[in-house]
Order: sequence, then structure tokens, then C-alpha cells
Amino acid sequence: MQFPEAEILVMARAPVAGKAKTRLIPALGEAGAAALHGYLVERLLTELSEAAIAPITLCCSPDTTHPFFCHCGDHYGVCLQPQQGEDLGERLHHALSDTLQQRKWALVIGCDIPQLGAEDIVAAFEALRQGSDAAVSPTEDGGYALLALSQPAAELFCGVDWGTERVMAQTRQRLLGLGWSWQELREQWDVDRPEDLQRLAKLDLPPPLLGVLSGRN
Repeated sequence: MQFPEAEILVMARAPVAGKAKTRLIPALGEAGAAALHGYLVERLLTELSEAAIAPITLCCSPDTTHPFFCHCGDHYGVCLQPQQGEDLGERLHHALSDTLQQRKWALVIGCDIPQLGAEDIVAAFEALRQGSDAAVSPTEDGGYALLALSQPAAELFCGVDWGTERVMAQTRQRLLGLGWSWQELREQWDVDRPEDLQRLAKLDLPPPLLGVLSGRN
């Protein structure tokens, strides 16, 4: 394992029809949107577990009891823990700050970034190893796909306009306010809107995922 002193936190929602990837429901239907989310979660866990970068924890919403999460824990050997907090900022801060009580570094990622891979995780931890306080991968829509920290800071997550194009800009302001050094990694794109599906379909995808995108789930 490359970074045994670190931990990767993967934020995921249970793939329940009507509750997961809701902005994709007009294009895929409730079941299709949920299935896509499940495939994206497993794609990421497969790559990260095979790469053996650092221990992995799947942060589950609404809790860890859904059969999908139990399958992920058994199949990929990841730890399961429930997400805690009223909004995304609280959930991110709780996961990171708890982990940093036991680990030297912590990194949190979502599951809907199809081209985010092991090399991005390694780059983030290398930035921390070289002395940066944080590493972050911006997304094209103004958010971020990955955040790695060497110490917790509630200021990074309070008052942020989550789900808007202002998230990354506000995060930069907070990093500056903390007086931290940080490294920005390559820009990513996420699968969040129906127009993102055409871009996703151009990637080298497994047949089950192609079936979801074509409505054959």
C-alpha cells in the first residue's frame, strides 16, 4: 500500500430509485439513474482497491444497511460508515475531521467523476507529502471532485453554496483565509445532468453501463 498513513473517503448514496442521481431521472428514469449511480460507485471502488493506494472507507447515505453497501464492503474490502450532518458541508467536515484524528492525511471524493482515477489520488497524497496543507481537483462546473487535507478546518465547509458554480471559488477564498498552501490538480467533469450522458457514452464503458445509458437496464 502506497500511503498506509492516509485514508480515502468515498461519499456515496444508496442506489435507490427516485433517490439517487435525481437530475438524471428525466433522461434515464428513476431506476436507470439509480443503476448508473451504482455502477459509478463500483467503478471507482474497483480501481482504487486494485491500486492499493490507501485504506478506503465508503461513507454511506442514509446509512450502511442497504444491501448495495453490504455488497461493496464484502466485495471490495472497504470499511463502511454512515454520513453525518445536515448538508454536504457538514458531512464532508465530519468525515474528514474524524479520519484526521487517526490518520496523517485524509482525502474525500464523490463517485460521479468518470475519469478520476488512481493517479489523481496519488497526486493528491504526494502534494500533502511534499508539504501542502491541501490538494483539490476543480470541476468544470465550478465545484470540486476531490479534496485532500492534512488537518481539519470547519471553515472550508461553512457557508459554501453547495451545488452551484461558486463552490471552488469559495473554497479558494477559505484556503487563503486559513493561510494554507494548496495544490490544484487536473480539472475533472462530473455526471450530473442529462447533457453529461453523451460525454459519458463516449468513454470505454462496460456493457452493463452501456445498457443503462441506452435504456436497457
